[in-house]
Parts: sequence; C-alpha cells; structure tokens
Amino acid sequence: MIIEPRIRGFICLTAHPEGCKQNVVNQINYVKSKGAINGPKKVLVIGASTGFGLASRITSAFGAGAATIGVYFEKPPAEGKTASPGWYNTAAFEAEAQKAGLYAKSINGDAFSDEIKQKTMDLIKADLGTVDLVIYSLASPRRTHPKTGVVYNSALKPIGQTFTNKTVNFHTGVVSEISITPASEEDITNTIAVMGGEDWAMWIEALKGANLLSPGATTVAYSYIGPALTEPVYRKGTIGRAKDDLEATAFTIADSLKDINGQAYVSVNKALVTQASSAIPVIPLYISLLYKVMKEEGIHEGCIEQMQRLFQTRLFAGSAIPTDEKGRIRIDDWEMREDVQAKVAALWEQSTTESLPEIGDLAGYKADFMNLFGFDVAGVDYQADANEMVQVPGLVE
Repeated sequence: MIIEPRIRGFICLTAHPEGCKQNVVNQINYVKSKGAINGPKKVLVIGASTGFGLASRITSAFGAGAATIGVYFEKPPAEGKTASPGWYNTAAFEAEAQKAGLYAKSINGDAFSDEIKQKTMDLIKADLGTVDLVIYSLASPRRTHPKTGVVYNSALKPIGQTFTNKTVNFHTGVVSEISITPASEEDITNTIAVMGGEDWAMWIEALKGANLLSPGATTVAYSYIGPALTEPVYRKGTIGRAKDDLEATAFTIADSLKDINGQAYVSVNKALVTQASSAIPVIPLYISLLYKVMKEEGIHEGCIEQMQRLFQTRLFAGSAIPTDEKGRIRIDDWEMREDVQAKVAALWEQSTTESLPEIGDLAGYKADFMNLFGFDVAGVDYQADANEMVQVPGLVE
C-alpha cells in the first residue's frame, strides 16, 4: 500500500516501514563510523523501540558488539493498517543485528507489569544467563501499578501558579501565548508514579533477586533538566518532580548493587524532538531555537549522537565516570553551555510567527518530528508500494 502521514495534533497515526528502516540503518552506520566501544556485552533495554532507548540499543550492539534484549509496548500491523513506528524500528534493528551475527530478541508488552518482567527474566536466564547493562528508557503517559492495580495518568503542569509564556504550533508555525493551570497534589502524585523511579527500582530488584545481573553490572536511566526558560513547565513542574524521584532512586539502586560492585546512574540528556516532548507546551519553540543555535555552532546532536557519546566518553571510557554535584552524568553539556543558552534566550524574546522562520529552525523540528514516524527520510521512495505487514524477527511470543 502507499503509506502517507496522517497527523493529529502531536502524533502521526501512520508509520512508514521503509522510512523507519532507513532511520535505523542511518543510526547503525553512524555508530559504526565512530569505531568500537569497549562496552557491555549483554544488554537489556527497557523502552527499546524509539528515541534514546533505541539509540542505546543500537550503540550497544553496533558499537560494543553486545547481545541485546529489548522490551517495548508497540502496536503491530494489521492488513491495511500500519504498526506504530517503534514496531518497524525494532524489526529493522533486529534484522540488521541478525545479519551482523548479533543476538537480538525482544518482548512486546507493558513493562510496568509483573508478567512482562517475568517473561524478560525467563528470556535472560535461558539465552544470556546474566546482563551487564540495564538501560531504563520508558516513556509512557500512564501506568497500572503491578501490585495495587491502580491506574496513574501523568500530567504536564506547573506547580504553584499558572504559567504563561510563548509556544509554537510546529505544524503551522504560529507563535502564540499559552497559559497552563497549576497541578493538583493528585497530578503531582500521579506523575511521580508514572515517570518516577519506582518501576526502575522494581526491575533492578527483580533482576538482582533472580541473580540475572553480572558482577559489576551498570544500570542507567534518562532525565532532562533544561534552561530557566522551560523550568516552570518542566523541571519545576510535575515532570520535574518525577525526574527528582528518578534521580533519587539512582542512589537507592546503587546502594542495593554494592554487593555485586554494580552501579546506577541517571544521564541527563539534551532536548530533542520526541513524541513526548512535542506534547509539552513551550518546548517545541525552545527546541526550534536551540537547534538553530547548536547547528550554527556545529554542536547539534540527535539521539544516536548523544548515546554514542555517552557510551564512548562517559560510561565506557575506561576511567572514572564524571558526574555533577548531584551524581548525574551530564550529556546535555553542550546544550547548557552559557553562550548557547544566552543566544537562545535572546532569540526567545524576538520570536514571533513572522520572525521564527528566520531566527529558528522550525523546518528542522518538523523534519525530526516526521522522521519519528518514518516520513521525510532521505533516500526513501514514498510513492512506492510499502509492505505494512512487517514482522519483528526476534520477537518472543
């Protein structure tokens, strides 16, 4: 079938298998071009199908030659209906891994559930014995608690007072003012339950309890801080409370891993276009200005560049892992450079519907958004018939 983008708000309802495949191949080629990483050999990626999780899996496999297991929650295809992009990403990754002689299997289901945790542990035990790296990169708007059955829905809200600032509709380019009402205590509690550290800790506790972590195993979860501009809606909002909880959990997990000489870290990553970030007011405008500045400075990175640099220069550099005063790895260091942030802040003041095409990189933002779903990828013939019924080669049913 001919597959075209069907966009509704912050998501695209279709995905292009060939575009997703080309995206994955491009990322693999980038990692291979940067040389071998003396890194992990048996890796579990929780949230492995898109964004930083996918990039972590690609870097592990094609940078360090690792066997990888990916856990994700994606919609498979049906006749005449495309799968979600993460399904096609995973299919492409696992096909390429198998061609390269690399072990790659995956489990599709709710990573918050005890059932999927057990299924994953059974697979590790049967095929790998143990894992030496666990990447936790889940991005979900809701969570059903595996013990209580309570369903939590996250909220993207400021805390304490209404937040008013500029935002952009990245489809139309219209810059407007938006006001977001403050969160309730329930909103805060729910967001921490979904996006905080509890599930990460549950995964590590289960893996360790089943003796599935190698001696010296490392686990890493991903976070974001961002500038003063986005603080009220991000770092000082409900998401920020959840990230605080995630970062505090790293210390709890690290303590629990001491007897196997294990380590737990949070890596603070750069602002990038993801399905999640597209839904947060203010962030698309900030990112389009940030892209403009960082591209002009020659320091722009996407997910794969970020993860390759994280692995090669931080996690597996063969020396002590550098962290900030709160014990976090900072791979957002180029974004948060004073000169970069000063330029972005100045552009923010100037940004209007009329000025944004010149002072920002809305075209780059849009392209990255479309790429998430396999569209607008160079080298793909979108007029050709595409087979939507792609299977994931290493999927464990």
